[in-house]
Amino acid sequence: MRFENPLFLFLLAAIPLLYRFSFREAPRRFAALKYTDLKSLGSGIKTRRGYRGTLFTLRAIVLVLIAFALARPQIETGYETIKAEGIDIMLGLDISGSMRAEDFKPKNRLHVARQVVSDFVSRISNDRVGLVVFASKSFTRCPLTLDHGVLKTMLKDIEIGMIDDGTAIGLALATCVARLKDSEAKSKVIILLTDGVNNQGEIDPLTGASLARAAGIRTYTIGVGKEGGAPVPVPTQSGRMAYARNPDGSLYLTQLDEDTLKEIASITGGTYYRATDEQALDEIYRKILEMERTAFEVKHFKQRKEIARRILPFAILAMFVEILLITTVWRKIP
Repeated sequence: MRFENPLFLFLLAAIPLLYRFSFREAPRRFAALKYTDLKSLGSGIKTRRGYRGTLFTLRAIVLVLIAFALARPQIETGYETIKAEGIDIMLGLDISGSMRAEDFKPKNRLHVARQVVSDFVSRISNDRVGLVVFASKSFTRCPLTLDHGVLKTMLKDIEIGMIDDGTAIGLALATCVARLKDSEAKSKVIILLTDGVNNQGEIDPLTGASLARAAGIRTYTIGVGKEGGAPVPVPTQSGRMAYARNPDGSLYLTQLDEDTLKEIASITGGTYYRATDEQALDEIYRKILEMERTAFEVKHFKQRKEIARRILPFAILAMFVEILLITTVWRKIP
């Protein structure tokens, strides 16, 4: 049991005053008749004296019940499982040219990634989310925000070609860390999605991972693309699309550095995932969110029931009994 307004319990301190009034002050101040000799009253006076104790008891009961009712006692009727808030998430999204690969039918990798990430953000309620995009360089597309609608709008406008081509995984990690390092959230997370091999940027991927670990930031890495790679459409001078080719004329296929992505996740206490289609990618984001939520799931007594209404009728009953006694059995002679 708990009390919503416990200060009202100090009313119980008035009970000693009530006792003094009932047994010392009241008999002298409110005597109905004065006798010089009680012998004429016989033994009946002994039975009448007991009314003071009864009236004091009734008045004390009323005071106690009213004090408890005003203090609003509450009983806890059950547990409610809630999710503790306080997760800041930076999303790192690769927008290099290889994200045009069409192995994620019916659209290319970037189109599918944008949709899956947008759905992921929609499932988040009260946590801050930000977005970093990268190719040969990286920049913050959206800082940490609770306005997820703005983030999804910015995500929708992302296109390949916004940054010179290349894959700067280490630089992307460093940018995400810079956005999260001063956060006071209970959990700080980077979710980095790429389909390539680090070939640009001044910061090595493992150095970026070390920065994340030093800042207490867990990093989940996601490698996208089918096993063996996929051809990449590129625009030609005529405006048409053709598949990229190697210097020897052979068809270029995307490459994914899974070993580095696994090591990044391991260094920071995260997990590496491989997504080979849209459904798998969506499931990975769902799993990451659930893992973060489960880590901060707590149980609290949240369901409480007020019992003041149960107390007041007894206080009213005690007052009624007192009034009934002093107006009938113990009525004073005027």
